Amino acid sequence: MVESAYDDLYGNEDDFASWFEQQEKNDNDENKIVQGYIVRISESDGAVFVDVNEKIESRMDITEIQNPDGTLKFKEHDKIDVVIISSNAERARVSHKKALKYRKIQEKIKLLGEHYKDVVIEAQIIEKNSGGYLLEDDEGVEYFMPKKLSALKEQVKHRGKRLKVCIVAVRKDDTIVVSRKRFFDIDNKNKQDGIQAILESQEPLQGKIKKITTFGMFVDVNGIEGLVHYTEISYKGPVNPSKTYKEGDDILVKAIGYDKEKKRLSFSVKATSEDPWKEIENELEVGDSISVIVSNIESYGAFVDLGNDIEGFLHISEISWDKNIKHPNEYLKVGQEIVVEVIDINMKARRLRVSLKKLIEHPFENFCKTYKEGDVLNGTIATLTDFGAFVKIGEIDGLLHNEDAFWEKNVRCKDCMKEGDSIEVKIIKIDAQKERISLSRKLLLSSPVDIFSQTHHVDDKVKGTIRDIKDFGVFINIEKDVDALIRLEDLAPLNKADLKIGGEIEGVISLIDRENNKIRVSIKRLERKKEKERINTFSSNEKMTLGDIMRTKL
Repeated sequence: MVESAYDDLYGNEDDFASWFEQQEKNDNDENKIVQGYIVRISESDGAVFVDVNEKIESRMDITEIQNPDGTLKFKEHDKIDVVIISSNAERARVSHKKALKYRKIQEKIKLLGEHYKDVVIEAQIIEKNSGGYLLEDDEGVEYFMPKKLSALKEQVKHRGKRLKVCIVAVRKDDTIVVSRKRFFDIDNKNKQDGIQAILESQEPLQGKIKKITTFGMFVDVNGIEGLVHYTEISYKGPVNPSKTYKEGDDILVKAIGYDKEKKRLSFSVKATSEDPWKEIENELEVGDSISVIVSNIESYGAFVDLGNDIEGFLHISEISWDKNIKHPNEYLKVGQEIVVEVIDINMKARRLRVSLKKLIEHPFENFCKTYKEGDVLNGTIATLTDFGAFVKIGEIDGLLHNEDAFWEKNVRCKDCMKEGDSIEVKIIKIDAQKERISLSRKLLLSSPVDIFSQTHHVDDKVKGTIRDIKDFGVFINIEKDVDALIRLEDLAPLNKADLKIGGEIEGVISLIDRENNKIRVSIKRLERKKEKERINTFSSNEKMTLGDIMRTKL
């Protein structure tokens, strides 16, 4: 027997040889099958009395010859095979059931013949005694496993546990002795030989899926288990194995490595077929248009099948020129056939990116062909923000800032509009480089200055309240929503340092700019106007003397 790694814990083969020799010497006539006949059946005592050529009839429990429904399999004077299980008492005890079991053992021994050693059987522990464990296989054949050969911890309960063991001996009393230690030795050697054969194989191997996990699946090839990592299932990339396979499926795999330290064999499914990326490298270029099938849709994009176990990735930003797309399923569905343009091939990373929108006319370019700055058109409020609103015009959005939407100050689009509203706007700027369109609504409305200009003109005298004082001048409020600027040079003869916010000030209108909604007022001009009026008054009064004029001046 080959030395085992368990020898230090459970003894070596010399120990077992000594034990087996001692057991052979202890064999006696007990537990041998003998034929007797039933002398008497006493149902009241629950006993059967059997003549086995002893001085007195042997006793056997009546349950030994009862059917499941309680009827008897034998009657008085029938012949019956039994085993003497106790002969120390005045009346020996016999068992018919044990005779049947020993008959199965004898048939098994006959079937095994001379080449029984190292035959592997699977059996269940049904009993433990001082010497070891009693096992029974699915055919009802019993085996004995000595403690030294069990590789089991005695303090743990093992009843009911199924084990694979090797037959190591057949005793004269027809006891079949098995060893779990020996099975480990043989199994380890067989596994190492099998692993080596699998690693050396150049052809795909037939396996069976034993277990599927989130990180891959365990596959059994000729009794040797290996892991197929989820990245080794398809050239498309990582695959969820539970979506494609189920436990018990037959599958072709190829060994790609063995970790001696972890004793782990690695398999690959995709290695059983030719690498399709070689075809991509030779036949596909950036800019090519190809027909693909949408295979999977995620929130960030879609995966497309090229039809040769390769997937390309279509990012959400490459699906449409519409920048407001929220999810790819607004445009695509699984199984849909589409034509895309290849925009990136990374052979090293095995990544291919495609675009759908590049094969569609750019909406911005089409817009520029149709419209120009100054055009007035209708749109729909698409999105409202704190700084304004995006207005959808055909397939593109233009930006309407708050200050371009209202003449009034501190008014926001989101407070006065709602998404879906129709709105008339004017294009004030088209930035072709940044693909931006700026819109205005207020230019289509009468400005406060427009309304003001209908009743006021340049050189009209006005009064206002000082709203703000700047380095370059003073802002005054003339009417509701109508402000005017008095530039620093137009303040004379007043001094800016003497002015206060909230104070009243008087001047004349010097400029009305309706297009830009601006008004300028001048105190200096008012003073000139007053001076001119005085001179005109003097010229018209012919009777006034030089002394009168001097007195007026003084």
